Amino acid sequence: MDITIIAVGKIKEKYMVQAVKEYSKRLSRYCNLNIIEVEDERAPENLSPKQMEMVKDKEGKRILSKIPPSGYVISLVIDGKSLSSEELSAKMEELMINGINNITFIIGGSLGLSQEVIDRSNFKLSFSKMTIPHQLMRIILLEQVYRGFKIMRGEPYHR
Repeated sequence: MDITIIAVGKIKEKYMVQAVKEYSKRLSRYCNLNIIEVEDERAPENLSPKQMEMVKDKEGKRILSKIPPSGYVISLVIDGKSLSSEELSAKMEELMINGINNITFIIGGSLGLSQEVIDRSNFKLSFSKMTIPHQLMRIILLEQVYRGFKIMRGEPYHR
């Protein structure tokens, strides 16, 4: 199983970089993990709605260029479907059983994802109605994917 995470922006904080490394190491037992960072678009604080869409579109084009052609795409969006850890694990397992060997998760930038990226998605996933910084979201996603594999295998981490 190949898991690809496409994320806008780089993680700069040392403690977050360490967390990503730790979960990447843990996941190496279960899958081939590929984390792709695309450049975030620099933007001033007070953007008009049109300027926001332009920023999301530029980031979206970068994201779309990195999506593996045969992958199943799961975009992380606030208004997506909420799943429990068990349900995410079951979703991943179902995809594997159905011959999907690449799941691509997409984490947008601070303004979210472009409509073009959302439209390309096979599934829209929400971790919360709250806004979560996209750098922190990467760690949360890695932990949940790791938890999902542990649940699939009936290993004790989950509880």
